[in-house]
Amino acid sequence: MSVAFRRESDDEHLEPKFELPIPHGPNLVTPRGLAQIEAKVIEIEAALAHATDGEARKKILRDARYWRTRQATAQLAPMPPQDAVAFGSRVRFRLNGQERTLDIVGDDEADPAAGRIAWSAPLARAMMEAEVGERLDFGGTAEAIEVLEVGIADSMLD
Repeated sequence: MSVAFRRESDDEHLEPKFELPIPHGPNLVTPRGLAQIEAKVIEIEAALAHATDGEARKKILRDARYWRTRQATAQLAPMPPQDAVAFGSRVRFRLNGQERTLDIVGDDEADPAAGRIAWSAPLARAMMEAEVGERLDFGGTAEAIEVLEVGIADSMLD
């Protein structure tokens, strides 16, 4: 029989399901970020207890592995200094003539639409250790960023 007509199972033709990628580097978190991870683990464990469908259960198990790993590796960041940009800082800055304010948080807590970017994002990395009044190169442009104010992000105060 030709190999073209032989089929062991339908599963061999499905796209492989990969694990959720773990961000590179330490898993720094704010107090709010740690609480969010813990809540996500509780939510997933509850969903797992009620999952009966095989495919849905596999997806929930994959999510559970990710979030349990993130919970186990979470490192609560110390309070940032108020005179220089660091993890947990709220930074008001000017970029390309527009003034913006962003909080620098952990990878899982990042939500750019809400004004929170991951500490591993290029913009956050460009501003790390900068002080008020400094001009920083970014995106191939000299002095593209001007740091206007540095404070503590709300997520560090939760």
